[in-house]
Amino acid sequence: MKRLFAIVILLAAALTTANAQEEIKKSGINFGPLPAVSFSSDLGFQYGALLDIYQYGDGSFYPDYKWKINLETSWYTKGNSVYHVFFDSKHLIPGLRVSADLTYLGNKTTSFFGYNGASSLYIPELAKIVDGQGLYLMRRDDFRFEFTTQGKFGDSHWGWVAGIAFNSYVTGHAENKGLTPATDRSLYDIYLEHGVIPAAEAKGGNHLDIKLGVVYDTRDHENNPTRGTNLEAFFFGSPDFLNGKRDYRNDYLKLAVHFRQFLPLADRLVFAGHLAFQGLIAGNAPFYSLQTIQPINRKNIITDGLGSYSSVRGTAANRLQGNSYAWANLELRWTMAKFRWINQNWGIALNPFFDMGMIVAPYRMEQMKTLLQDNTPVATVGNKTYTVADLYTQQAEKLHMSAGIGLHVIMNQNFNIAFEFGKCFNQNDGKGLGSRIGLNYIF
Repeated sequence: MKRLFAIVILLAAALTTANAQEEIKKSGINFGPLPAVSFSSDLGFQYGALLDIYQYGDGSFYPDYKWKINLETSWYTKGNSVYHVFFDSKHLIPGLRVSADLTYLGNKTTSFFGYNGASSLYIPELAKIVDGQGLYLMRRDDFRFEFTTQGKFGDSHWGWVAGIAFNSYVTGHAENKGLTPATDRSLYDIYLEHGVIPAAEAKGGNHLDIKLGVVYDTRDHENNPTRGTNLEAFFFGSPDFLNGKRDYRNDYLKLAVHFRQFLPLADRLVFAGHLAFQGLIAGNAPFYSLQTIQPINRKNIITDGLGSYSSVRGTAANRLQGNSYAWANLELRWTMAKFRWINQNWGIALNPFFDMGMIVAPYRMEQMKTLLQDNTPVATVGNKTYTVADLYTQQAEKLHMSAGIGLHVIMNQNFNIAFEFGKCFNQNDGKGLGSRIGLNYIF
């Protein structure tokens, strides 16, 4: 890894010297293809492709685009799948921004570490399938459709946002060839047995969220900003009318706030900060929706949290789940090189980062306490046997932190191939080096 970064830095320096030219104003259609390739010990190899398509029109509003389409189709060798289409435009309809997302995430094997952060025991050795058991695995398929509109209040930097988000979740026991059905007992199963997951929610459900809020934006460019402020504050909620007639209801109302600040520190060096909160205001949110972070403008296909590459980078995916959570991302973005190649504008950037987050309002804590009455063995690691009671640690929540570095290859200030590597400060939040290969900065 050190050699790779050294080679990239030397290459960037050479390109900067050889290609110090003014940026081309792009026009017409540009394509950004990329193979979707990764590996997970539980999910297997990911294979597929993704494509960003940008229409710059006559180039008069470059680096903004007239419209953008993002496509991805990929699969994992052990069963998971991704099908994704996204459209975004600020200029197709004068005075109105329109975006739409249609995605299916077939997650037959996904991480589930329980509720309330430090209150749930994390056993690093069991974060993968061991001897046919996936203690921290479950199924969580998600079919979603999002449609969002935005407009301005006069000529000011303030605007409004309104939209809908439909999610159809299918949840259950994990489906993976590495699991042994006769002996596999997961945290999902244990929560269901003890009523921590109500039977009415066990198989998932359908929810139509309605979003309404305000936006303030002074950034010089949305996808690769060097200065400015962005504030998003919106409510979203779902009346429970799509899950049939039942006594048990999952109506809820949540508040989301995102504050982003970009400060130029030197030529090509920018401080970027992101403070965020998402929390329950009223109602009863189902367990399978806790990790869904609702965005206004979707930058990544998967924005679940807290944990993993879209929130607290380096922590285990979905490690922190609760009724309300807050997090922060702080990073320096250094554009090492700017150059022209194959008639495109290119940049290479490094972003050392520091992330943190925590649960600020717990979820079903009283139900979790019932685990203390069950001393049934769950798993054995070395000479230590863990029981159901051990899964609830009774610890107070704390701040979860991580740090790392990323490398970004950026074309025309919009198509951003991202390689990020993070490590959490505490092994109870994740072991080893977390990594992501995808598109865009996370904020």
